[in-house]
Amino acid sequence: MERVLGIGGCFIRASDPEALAAWYRENLGVGSEEELWQQEAGPTVFAPFPSDSDYFPAAQGTMLNFRVRDLDAMLDQLRAHGADVVEETQDMDGIGRFGWVVDPEGNRIELWQP
Repeated sequence: MERVLGIGGCFIRASDPEALAAWYRENLGVGSEEELWQQEAGPTVFAPFPSDSDYFPAAQGTMLNFRVRDLDAMLDQLRAHGADVVEETQDMDGIGRFGWVVDPEGNRIELWQP
């Protein structure tokens, strides 16, 4: 069976696409104006959730999850940039640590330190 090799793109609707792209670039280092974003190798989770899950907002059909090296440093950086950081974090034995931020369009993003 043929299988996909990884995520080839992520497309988000936005009322101001240029501003949202700049926010991701400046706050999370995702993408640049000149080249494709080169990800570091690592695990990727694909997990459909029940339609009534409260893990992320019901109005949000999908949630981005980005791997990070140092969750605390990333959350501090986001706070310093004035981002809407969720105060709670979660530790899951054998899986890693999680934190969340909300982008300017209201999308909840999960940050994962494996």
